[in-house]
Amino acid sequence: MIESNRFVTGNKNASDAEIELSLRPANMLEYVGQRKVRENLDIYIKAAKKRGEALDHVLLYGPPGLGKTTLSHIIANELGTQIKITSGPAVEHAADLAAILSNLNANDVLFIDEIHRLNRNVEEILYPAMEDFALDFVVGKGPSARSMRLKLKPFTLIGATTRAGMLTSPLRDRFGIIERLELYSAEDLATIIERSAKILKVEISKEASLELAKRSRGTPRIANRFLKRIRDYADVKGSGIVDKTLTDEALDRMDIDELGLDFVDRRILSIMIDKFDGGPVGVDTLSASSGEDAVTIEDVYEPYLLQLGFIARTPRGRVALPSAYKHLGKSLSKEKEQELIELKVEE
Repeated sequence: MIESNRFVTGNKNASDAEIELSLRPANMLEYVGQRKVRENLDIYIKAAKKRGEALDHVLLYGPPGLGKTTLSHIIANELGTQIKITSGPAVEHAADLAAILSNLNANDVLFIDEIHRLNRNVEEILYPAMEDFALDFVVGKGPSARSMRLKLKPFTLIGATTRAGMLTSPLRDRFGIIERLELYSAEDLATIIERSAKILKVEISKEASLELAKRSRGTPRIANRFLKRIRDYADVKGSGIVDKTLTDEALDRMDIDELGLDFVDRRILSIMIDKFDGGPVGVDTLSASSGEDAVTIEDVYEPYLLQLGFIARTPRGRVALPSAYKHLGKSLSKEKEQELIELKVEE
């Protein structure tokens, strides 16, 4: 299955763009969740404005769909400056980045999504730009070549990444503010859903918003995606009001269970338990058995299953844990239970 086609993926797909734009909070007061990050950024922004300086460069990292792009817009709004948006894969040549940087006004914000995917040659242009607000380039060739420096106006670079470990040390060290975004609690997600429902003019009950939140895998993007689809069910199958009964029916039709697992998540767990007696099973074997790419299993499916405590990674392979058996309604033999206890002791 292609990751972008999964309903419960945190990655953005084509249908998310329009709804996210309309639901995006404009300032820190409207932003829900990430309390520590929000409070820290609020202090840094106020200090920068008080001194009349550009905000230090900001690195935001964490799982997809948690609001890194939204936070970058809020930072620009709070600073009262313009924001220019691009992404790592979109900036193919050093000249492209140089053109963007030279067109920034004083204290503007440059947001680079997926910054870990920047070309290394492009990345080197950023070093003097971030440290000295200058561009270094060579004019001419051979013996007559000479180095020149073009001064830039002070700006704030905001980099967003889901893989902070893939950033090179020289680039990571040039960020003065580094903040990790965590998965949201069900209560915060319910608040986000109720706010989104008001904007979309959808009447939703407290019980329904909390049920949606519990199945949204701690991710606002998924929560808003669910709300958009359930609104369709309410308009066609119901009276236009989203209650818990309608929410349960709609999510069941979409094959999303009470923990937010979809068909593929459950199939991977079932294969581990039914075909390999709960493991250990290698990721390549699991890939061949499930028809999913090994890298996709590691990067897409495993993180949430690991977070739920449904599987464990061991030197010998992946192992299904007792909570996975319980969730799927499968019995766990005494021998296997003892084996898992011994495995936990070894860890």
